[in-house]
Amino acid sequence: MYAVIETGGKQFKVKEGDIIKVDKLNLEAGKEVVFDKVLFLQSDKGIKIGNPYINGLKVTAEIIGEVKDDKVMVYRPPSKKAVKKLKGHRQWYAKIKIKEIIGG
Repeated sequence: MYAVIETGGKQFKVKEGDIIKVDKLNLEAGKEVVFDKVLFLQSDKGIKIGNPYINGLKVTAEIIGEVKDDKVMVYRPPSKKAVKKLKGHRQWYAKIKIKEIIGG
């Protein structure tokens, strides 16, 4: 059984026991979070597709921690005689473990 959830403007395909990275949620490690924006569910009973979300279906997860991702280098090449621009950026994300899919 797997589901497609929406969080932070992105969609994630999740199963029970999966560990995924999502945008920062501002919660401490060990807290439980519930995702109720479920777009799709595939189980042994069949397939459910939301319009846009499936009512009564929730995915619970436990926050493992919030850390920074690897550095992403951003380079803008010079136009004519301009100076080169090189910048780095590290995005915060939350690492979560999917506990269960409720209502499927």
